[in-house]
Amino acid sequence: MAQKKHNPLREQASALPLLPGVYQFVDPDGTVLYVGKAKSLRRRVANYFVEARLPSKIRVMVRRAVELRHIVTDSETDALLLENSLIKTLQPRYNAMLKDDKTYPWIVIRKEPFPRIRSTRQVVRDGSLYFGPYASIGVQKNLLEILHALFLFRTCSLNLAPEQIARGIYRPCLKYHLGNCKAPCAGKQSAGDYDENVEMARAMLRGELGPIRRTLTAAMREAAAELRFEEAAVFKHRLDLLENYSSRSVIVSPSLGDLDVFALVVDDDAAWCNFARIVRGNIVNSFTVQISLGAEEDPKQILTTAVMQLRDGLAGELAQEIIVPFLPETELFPELRFTVPKRGDKLKLLEFAEKNARLYRAEQLKNLEIKDPEKAVERVMTAMQKELRLPREPRHIECFDNSNLGGTHPVAACVVFRDGKPSRREYRHFNIKTVEGPDDFASMREIVGRRYSRQLEEGSELPDLVVVDGGKGQLSAALSIFEELGIVDRVPLVGLAERLEEVFFPGDPEPYYLSRNGEPLKVMMHIRDEAHRFGISFHRDKRSADFIRSELDNISGVGPKSVAALLRAFKSVAAIRAASSEAIAAVVGPARAAAVRSHFDK
Repeated sequence: MAQKKHNPLREQASALPLLPGVYQFVDPDGTVLYVGKAKSLRRRVANYFVEARLPSKIRVMVRRAVELRHIVTDSETDALLLENSLIKTLQPRYNAMLKDDKTYPWIVIRKEPFPRIRSTRQVVRDGSLYFGPYASIGVQKNLLEILHALFLFRTCSLNLAPEQIARGIYRPCLKYHLGNCKAPCAGKQSAGDYDENVEMARAMLRGELGPIRRTLTAAMREAAAELRFEEAAVFKHRLDLLENYSSRSVIVSPSLGDLDVFALVVDDDAAWCNFARIVRGNIVNSFTVQISLGAEEDPKQILTTAVMQLRDGLAGELAQEIIVPFLPETELFPELRFTVPKRGDKLKLLEFAEKNARLYRAEQLKNLEIKDPEKAVERVMTAMQKELRLPREPRHIECFDNSNLGGTHPVAACVVFRDGKPSRREYRHFNIKTVEGPDDFASMREIVGRRYSRQLEEGSELPDLVVVDGGKGQLSAALSIFEELGIVDRVPLVGLAERLEEVFFPGDPEPYYLSRNGEPLKVMMHIRDEAHRFGISFHRDKRSADFIRSELDNISGVGPKSVAALLRAFKSVAAIRAASSEAIAAVVGPARAAAVRSHFDK
């Protein structure tokens, strides 16, 4: 019996305390590979040394580690907080992290006298106020234009400290003369008046339009009552701008109040989290971020990471109520109330956020396919290997489908996929030779046996996966042939049920349900559609040929050579039926022409 290999980390793990805390796996260079938390350090870390239960990424991480560190905490909540702090500081490779693959645009209100309101892509913690991020630069640009049209903020970079203005060194610029700025630089607008406009802009950026609407309406009415009609017209124009902006907002329900929404879509090596902010029933912001998973695959932990990192970064301070698809580690957020909606407007909001996450995911994957096709194929193959529990990537897939109509003209088709794409030159048709009547199971045994007995005789490459279209019966028929040929352990075999997401494995009576949104289901749908199309087209062609042959073969005195000559000349039975005796006689002679005409004229 082979002696178990000595592993010093396993010994360290067995000596850990049965207390809550944080553990770290460290590589030979002293770099922390992974940070985790535990209710019981010894029990949690011991799981990393039962390789049969571990995903491949975690096995690789554990094998790279040469040191195991731990920190004991007073409670599991303290462990959660410490884990988050260490992840943000150390950025370990195998922890789930937001993938900052693009810089989002923000709107910033600068911390300065007479603050400027501008666009930026850099968030600097200098006391300035940041709003966003915005998923589209176009949306951000339109909002900035509305803010400047409403409140006439300055755009210059002058130092407007009170002492500078008091010196009188600045003169109003062209923007003042065009009516687009009130020239605070020259003392023509007070700091108090400017700051009131800044406060209204802040409210607007938070989605609070009511106070601005009331202020502008009151100013318009006051100017009109005092016969200052030009000034009243200016306020009326600003109200129109505000109403136009309000009409563009996505209104869900004013009764909802202020909410934040997190939706999550998880793949094998990445996740996509959409964040949506609702203020007084209006969706005022929505964006999606990608999360690289590292060794973490638990959706609850991924969602916790997303909420925590977005709160500390892009999203900023969160609303009191958070809509989520399932509960994260709520101990980390004692000040927040998480809701998992089952119906109503909150469920619609969650579906809205999830739809946006899926659309962003599809866009990113399409871009990846264009930029790096081989990497895209690798991702799909890895997903299929994991989803279908295969020993290797299914680079070469073959799928079989039977086709008959009431037992007549039984045929079958085999389609071949390479790297998830059809390889049409390798498609094959089969005429069923040994089966009488409509027996799909026997037909499946015949074609699978013919296909792979020939490949074994010729020494051809066997596929990485064989799919039979049908449920447990067809799968059992194919499996019996695999057993006879001795390839059960060499070629994985699955049955694709009538419901597309159901897959049957040999020896398992219960179906396995593929993820409705995953790449493996899309590939399997494509394979089955191709097998159906290819098989049905062959069946249709065979029936048509047999119909033509039987129709002409029934004419007394007209033999096979004459039938072939007529079909070459006229192309179809309908054309022969419509032809004159003279035209037919020109092909097969007068006697046979008379027999043909007599047959069709009955």
